[in-house]
Amino acid sequence: MKTLVSPSILSADFGNLQADIEMLNRSEADWIHADVMDGVFVPNISFGFPVLKAVAKVAQKPLDVHLMIVQPEKFIPEVKALGAYIMNVHYEACPHLHRVVQQIREAGMQPAVTINPATPVSLLKDIIKDVYMVLVMSVNPGFGGQEFIEHSLDKIRELKALIKETGSNALIEVDGGVNMETAPRLIEAGADVLVAGSAVFKAASPEEAIRNLKQ
Repeated sequence: MKTLVSPSILSADFGNLQADIEMLNRSEADWIHADVMDGVFVPNISFGFPVLKAVAKVAQKPLDVHLMIVQPEKFIPEVKALGAYIMNVHYEACPHLHRVVQQIREAGMQPAVTINPATPVSLLKDIIKDVYMVLVMSVNPGFGGQEFIEHSLDKIRELKALIKETGSNALIEVDGGVNMETAPRLIEAGADVLVAGSAVFKAASPEEAIRNLKQ
């Protein structure tokens, strides 16, 4: 399967967000990654649904919505109303993960689950066949522009093995410190989808950066 790229609008220019979304529409990006943070589950606040509604009106690529919040299941109707393709929730934020995954699917979206750097891959064994995708955080969630955690490569390999062993079709997405140096290593380890923020939006040519990551 070809590598998918999901640029993270957390690194976009919020003063000129429409222009950045239109650039992503023109680019070879596959999805648009939106990180929603609540200041409780992660130590930062990003943007909420009023901003995401504005993004959804302009976006022509599928929305990959990543909820870094407590009780994400409360917002399934709002994420659905955006027309989101993927709703991604944290393993650590969902004591009743199986139920939440079912609710996301019943709402007509693809369910995805994220694990933080200290969360073992083995905890996904009982849910791996029920999810469309697993997002491996390769930095601690909450802030853009952090340094890549090397151990993430081992986690991706372990996750790839678990997917094969269980007969799951889950994709592997990676978020954090993704750039032209880490991307080839992540793909070699088994990543299918790369989330890139700074590497895209801080590049001299964001569209070229997306093209390079895909290759």
